Order: sequence, then C-alpha cells, then structure tokens
Amino acid sequence: MLERPIITLTTDYGLKDSFVGMIKGVILGINPQAKIIDITHKIERHNIYEASQVIGMSYKYFPPTAIHIAVVDPEVGGSRRPILVVTENHYFIGPDNGIFTPVFEKENNNFFKVLNLTSSHYFLPITGNTLHGRDIFAPVAAWLSKGVDSSKFGEQIFDFVKITFSNPSLSGDNIIHGEVVSFDHFGNAITNITSETLIRLAPVDAKHKFKIKYKDQIVPFVNFYAEVKDQSLSATINGFGHLELFVNQKNAVQLFNIKLGDPLSIRVEN
Repeated sequence: MLERPIITLTTDYGLKDSFVGMIKGVILGINPQAKIIDITHKIERHNIYEASQVIGMSYKYFPPTAIHIAVVDPEVGGSRRPILVVTENHYFIGPDNGIFTPVFEKENNNFFKVLNLTSSHYFLPITGNTLHGRDIFAPVAAWLSKGVDSSKFGEQIFDFVKITFSNPSLSGDNIIHGEVVSFDHFGNAITNITSETLIRLAPVDAKHKFKIKYKDQIVPFVNFYAEVKDQSLSATINGFGHLELFVNQKNAVQLFNIKLGDPLSIRVEN
C-alpha cells in the first residue's frame, strides 16, 4: 500500500445527512493514515447505472492500490451481497448490484477476482440493515488499506451481477445510432457514443464530415465549447471520450428538453 493509502467515495448520499461523515470517521478510526477522496456524493438516488459510469470513468486516474468504495444500494439489507473486487492496480468495495460492471469489463484478467464479504469480524457491529456503507464497506476498506490480505475478507464468487449497457449500433456502412445515457452538473447530455466508435467509422481528421442528427435537427460538431458563440445545441467529445450534446455556458438539458434514452445518429458524409 501507499504510505498514505487512498480511499475514494462515490455515493448517492448527498451532503445533507451525516452518512458521508460517518463513513470517513469509521475509516479514520481504523487507519488514521488513510487519505479519503470524494469522487461524488450526488449520484441520482438509486441510480446504479449512473454510479457505474462515474466509477468506470474515474478510477484509472488514481494511483495503483487505490481503494474505491461505491454505495448506491437500493437493495441494502436484502439478498444482494457485499463484495470486494480485486484487480491488478485497484480495489473496489460495494454492493453486488452491477455497480462495478465497467470494472468487470475492463479488468477481467489473471489478476481479477471478486470476493463475497463474509468475514464479519472486519465489520462494525450491525445495529440495522440500512447503512452497509458505514458498517461493512468502510471498515473493510480501512482494514484493507492497513495491509490485510484481500483473501481474508471472504470467498471468491463467479456469479457477480452485471448491468446490461446500451451500446451504439451501426446501420449500413456509415451511420451510428446511439442514445443519451447521462447528464452532468452543467446540463450537458452525455451519449453512449465514444471517440473510439467514431474513429472506427472515419479517421480522426474527418470529424468535420460527421452529420449529427438529434430530434430532427442537425447538430454541429465542434472541438471545444467556446467555438460556439450562440445558444445553439452543439456536440463535442468530452474529457472522458464520449460524444456529448451541449450549449455553451448554458444548460442544454433544460433548454432542449433532453431526456435519458433520447436517440441520435451520426452519418459520415464524404
């Protein structure tokens, strides 16, 4: 582990209640040397899909051995299992509800394993079944950060839950069909079409030939936000490599009534 092991938090807890503070208190009570980093606590309530996207986009920017706690857990206290995911460079702790699906898809190699957390002597005393983030995930992360071997926390499982993501499709030789899958704080609409998908369709230097269609309007593709001088809907590749719809310095989702699942298409014109 690092001299100051890093533990990240991604939750739908918000900031009004004491949940986040209690998780940090539990971690620091076990390992005062831990460095806790908030990725976000404003995941839409119970939105496992959004949380999985945030985790999938974020974890690779942290140093090796970082431990990532993710708690978006609508079935807390039910039959879903608490799990620890071990990869070559990172650890993930949270509910077995598909929240780590991007990790499963990217990291499934010889170093990969998933453990059902059953070693309850590493947990806090369970006084209820509504705060597994505090009572199970936080103490396990803290003990892991102190060097306890991952195998001590439970048994390996192979039937872990995965989410089925919507993937862009190709019709003919030159049209990609995708959809809006999430919104960010600025009101940008993020799609499931990635730069890798576009590169397969046309060379990078052919971006200006992309014809993007959304709600029967043609949306211009630009390289960065400030290229657009008015409040028209435009598209660009964001910092995570996804095509997004935006309005420069405005909330595109509100202005254009963009909804999750809205379809769009991209045609390459020669």
